[in-house]
Amino acid sequence: MASHDTAQHRVTLRRATAADAAEVATLYIASRRGAAAYLPTVGTDAEIAAFVIDRMVPERETWVAQAGGRIVAVMVLDGDMVDQFYVSPADQRRGVGDAMLARAKQLRPARLRLYAFQRNTPARRFYEARGFIAKEFTDGATNMEREADVLYEWTPCTGRLPGL
Repeated sequence: MASHDTAQHRVTLRRATAADAAEVATLYIASRRGAAAYLPTVGTDAEIAAFVIDRMVPERETWVAQAGGRIVAVMVLDGDMVDQFYVSPADQRRGVGDAMLARAKQLRPARLRLYAFQRNTPARRFYEARGFIAKEFTDGATNMEREADVLYEWTPCTGRLPGL
């Protein structure tokens, strides 16, 4: 468990537990809708919640950020992939995403990869500002939403600022 002081509040990063699963599901659904309202929903809220509660949290490397007694972000790591990453809409731009991504870089110091939808300009700016490089643009044929996306990659070399 790691604690980080963000611009707004103290955030604790830790692995999710079964007791967190319902709250993680609620955050996941709300955050996904907020981040990509233009996307069709794949599954009902009940189906998505069941996936998060029954499979994602217990079976995958799921991390949460907690602040003020509530979960404010969720991140799933799968090998060197950030498979899921959502920050509560009310807690965005407060350093929570930075803290979560920094933790992912500590956990996967050689390389991190992730996909973002091409139309999700705020997410793309966020990743690019943190050293992620666009490696491949796709037409979305392989994702559930059938939405064009971009594969990003971070390595210690790409993550350095010029002159450092």
